[in-house]
Amino acid sequence: MVGAAVNARETILARLRAALDPAALDRAALDPAALDAAASAPVEVPRDYRRDGPVDLDRLVDRLTDYRAHVHQVGEPAVADTIAAILPTGASIVVPPGLPAAWLPPTVTARPDDDLDNQQIAAADGVVTAAAVAIADTGTVVLDGSPDQGRRVLSLLPDLHICVIRTDQVVAGVPQALARLTPHRPLTWISGPSATSDIELNRVEGVHGPRTLHVILLP
Repeated sequence: MVGAAVNARETILARLRAALDPAALDRAALDPAALDAAASAPVEVPRDYRRDGPVDLDRLVDRLTDYRAHVHQVGEPAVADTIAAILPTGASIVVPPGLPAAWLPPTVTARPDDDLDNQQIAAADGVVTAAAVAIADTGTVVLDGSPDQGRRVLSLLPDLHICVIRTDQVVAGVPQALARLTPHRPLTWISGPSATSDIELNRVEGVHGPRTLHVILLP
């Protein structure tokens, strides 16, 4: 008598379950129907990820630095002066419409994104944005398209990105970050400046995004 067809996925899942339950393996060896039953049995997936934990700002700085980002830890009144020190006098930058005006120094020309086209954005000397959250364990900064962060294209086309983050936006790990983010928003996950490498491991920066990333960390 020919039993029901079992596809490769069901077979693999059944063998995995059997590895955790030797009795299931014995049943499957004696009865093909037992293989079907093992394949369709529910599997309990652990979901007890770490949700809470101390935030280590030094770890965030270390991770960002390891990714070759430049980190500046200053008070909010010093944001404009810090940006002025990063950018040459007369530099042109694009900014999202909701960025605090107090962050922008008079030494640069800031152009709000009022539906700028890609050529106009790419021609800018840099972009200044805020952030939604930063992850200490991975050194990742996440933008969610809020008014002080703007469209995704703003942080992808300019060659230099300055991102301002408050310490109360820093979380320990990815699970905590996901708990703060809204899934349907346009999320951009940034771990250092854009970089890639070829088969010989020659690192090339600025291929898929900004070549230079500055993170201004506020208390």
